[in-house]
Amino acid sequence: MKKKAQAKPDWIRIKLTTGENYSEIKDMMRSKTLHTVCEEARCPNIYECWANRTATFMILGDICTRACRFCAVNTGMPTELDLQEPERVAEAAEQMQLRHCVITSVARDDLQDGGASIFAGSIKSVRGRLPLCTVETLIPDFMGNWDALKIVMDAKPDILNHNVETVERLSDRVRAKAKYTRSLELLRRAKEMQPDIPTKSSIMLGVGEEWHEILQTMDDLRAVNCDILTIGQYLQPTPKHLFVEKYYTPEQFAELKEEGLKRGFSHVESGPLVRSSYHAHEQVKSAQENVAAKA
Repeated sequence: MKKKAQAKPDWIRIKLTTGENYSEIKDMMRSKTLHTVCEEARCPNIYECWANRTATFMILGDICTRACRFCAVNTGMPTELDLQEPERVAEAAEQMQLRHCVITSVARDDLQDGGASIFAGSIKSVRGRLPLCTVETLIPDFMGNWDALKIVMDAKPDILNHNVETVERLSDRVRAKAKYTRSLELLRRAKEMQPDIPTKSSIMLGVGEEWHEILQTMDDLRAVNCDILTIGQYLQPTPKHLFVEKYYTPEQFAELKEEGLKRGFSHVESGPLVRSSYHAHEQVKSAQENVAAKA
């Protein structure tokens, strides 16, 4: 019997705000031939974030070498590698007068360094134009290439973000090529390389995990000194992607936030529409203060 998608509950409501800021940001991204994960991953918060003049740049093209079963980004063999992209990202960030800039990418397993040098160049270019702007990088696992990770860490992002995405039991089914233990190792090594830089990860709910597994994932992240946690509801982007097994209530997300804070995360963002970069600018100060206090 063919599985039917569940109806979305009332609390999954997306606010449509397509005013002047939204249109301006969209036009600017097109004019600079830049991509955003907001569009490519069909993020539910794109209207709110763009209306508030915040966006997450997606570098290294718009074709991913992996085909994760939850992600709407196009997959295939990339042909694009633009060495001038870091400067265009910086120009856009300056034009938007960002105070916090988030940079992510598709997975580029076809590149020797996985695109780490473009990440590092983007961090440096944004800082060159906006010295007071904090920069967060959301990186892939670089297939365990720790030299590539070091390239990014040496550029000293203000926050290093890498998502485990789901609980260990479901990781191989949900994520293509990525490994749960490798993601934890990346976060551990990032903190080892630059102890003063806060690390961050994200879990999406609704793909078949159990409550105790969510708590175990929190414990696993804290065991590698991850500082920030975001928790959100998985939403099926197309009929070809994973079905939603369960919709969690706002009360359950609030309970998970308390569980995360009890475990020592400096900041936990938890809610049905929360995504990895949602309210990212609000997480920087609390994480930096927490890391400084531990030093």
